[in-house]
Amino acid sequence: MSATLLILFLALMIIRVPIAVCLGLSSAVVMILFNLPMTVLAQRTVNALDSTPLLAVPLFIFAANLLSLSGVTNHLFELVRMLVGWIRGGTAQVSVLVSLIFSGVSGAALADIGALGAVQIKMMRKQGYSSEFASGITMAAATIGPIFPPSIPLIIFASVSNVSAVKLLIAGIIPAILITILLMAQVAVMARIYKLPRDEVKFNMAAFARKFVISLPALAAPVLLIGGLISGFFGPTEVAGVTVAYALLIGKFIYRQLDLKRVLVAARDSVDATGNVLFIVATAALFAWVLTMDRLPATASEFLLGLSSDPLVLLLIVNVLLLVVGMFLESIAAILIIAPIITPAMTAAGVDPLQLGIVFVLNLMIGLLTPPVGMSLYMVSIIAKMPLHRVIRGALPFLLPLFLSLLAVTCIPAISVWLPNLLD
Repeated sequence: MSATLLILFLALMIIRVPIAVCLGLSSAVVMILFNLPMTVLAQRTVNALDSTPLLAVPLFIFAANLLSLSGVTNHLFELVRMLVGWIRGGTAQVSVLVSLIFSGVSGAALADIGALGAVQIKMMRKQGYSSEFASGITMAAATIGPIFPPSIPLIIFASVSNVSAVKLLIAGIIPAILITILLMAQVAVMARIYKLPRDEVKFNMAAFARKFVISLPALAAPVLLIGGLISGFFGPTEVAGVTVAYALLIGKFIYRQLDLKRVLVAARDSVDATGNVLFIVATAALFAWVLTMDRLPATASEFLLGLSSDPLVLLLIVNVLLLVVGMFLESIAAILIIAPIITPAMTAAGVDPLQLGIVFVLNLMIGLLTPPVGMSLYMVSIIAKMPLHRVIRGALPFLLPLFLSLLAVTCIPAISVWLPNLLD
């Protein structure tokens, strides 16, 4: 049964059927062929969406859209530009730092690219950076968003793997900072080698102080979010709701950019993005149920544990698997299909599920920068009006710090588990 399901799924993917339809249609056909009860089709797809943690997904998407339309990204960009823009390669460093800050409200790589990409690439091109470099650092910096809380992929991983969503989100803080540091180090090395330009901006304490005051409400958003999670006062869903309320408040009364028309635009875009994500969630739940009926998770667990009992060796094997999967499968779908299969085996081998969640998502975020299905590549190609092969060439140098981050998170569990374990 599993073989038939996977063959149908791959065949539909090859003919470029949308991923959610691939999952649902292949599952439905197999249910008919093997006389499985069709009532399960509606039951599983509906129950998959009946999840409190998943409610955070549309709320975080809405908050990010509201803040983007409020002009927050421009204020953050100018603030960080004043701080580090004057050094060689400074505008590229600004792109990395702003991505870290904005990731505190967006939760998704493509949201970061959509909100920041056009500004970053335009500014770097204007200052003399190559289009390949500008697109590459923009895509690489956007991988920080799904690791740093809030993170839509981490919330979905927690929901399908029975892991604490709060702890998993907090587990992403140190790995996200590590990625930021390594990306900035890569930019510093390339700045020296390729004589990257300096920004014309000059540091002025008075101007910086004024811009800091203007940007303070935006800077407070991630602090509010992380503080609420760490204190235990909010769960992921409550934090998402508070973030939406906060975005409406500062957008309307502080930055004065939000009116009813813009709120409706943000709501429309959020519904569109949420519909795409949750359609995949619903059909992937049905797909996973069919696999479970054929005992594939148990078979996969026995296979993995038969290969090795060493947690590190198993994590390295999973890394290779996920890097390949990330090249062909959309990240949310990959989490929903693969996480329920391998998580029991990895946990039985002694891998902390918090570490596994970070390793899982980081692998798939690297997949966003690899063809043939790397969505970041296609999105930046559209934003930068560049052919895909040039965008891919620009991404290649920045895979090094991402792989180093992945290796560190894989080999050193404390990077992921130390901070959340402080909550116990």
